[in-house]
Amino acid sequence: MIIVCPLCEKKFEVDENLIPDKGRLLKCGSCDQTWFFNKNFSEQTEPLIDKPTNQKKILYKDENINKSVSDLPIKPGSELVKYKSKYNFTFGKFLSYIIVAIITFIAIIIVLDTFKDPLSNIFPNLELVLYNLFETLRDFILFAKDLN
Repeated sequence: MIIVCPLCEKKFEVDENLIPDKGRLLKCGSCDQTWFFNKNFSEQTEPLIDKPTNQKKILYKDENINKSVSDLPIKPGSELVKYKSKYNFTFGKFLSYIIVAIITFIAIIIVLDTFKDPLSNIFPNLELVLYNLFETLRDFILFAKDLN
């Protein structure tokens, strides 16, 4: 069964057996909107208020439900639909990407230096480029030593 959040309109696929016949309180994992869902009434998912508020007391259209969200018990972690952010970019991941880039660069240099004789037939100035690259790397190492 596909359930749509009435506020952010995000779609969630939920097992139909998890929702009883009398309905269930749902919480959107994306926008934290809470609403009562009954599978017998599909039009009840639209709240009376269109704009989100910081208050948790929102009444809904369905006349069978005279409860507000704050009156219904909500246990933390008991949401039917949980949303996890896809992007967790941290400083540690950034450093790991830098290390992988450095290792890849060194591997390319080793491969080019190993096969420089056959590749110099295709790229005539390869030996000069590699020599300049090695001299530049030596300059970086000397610069780093001079900082101490």
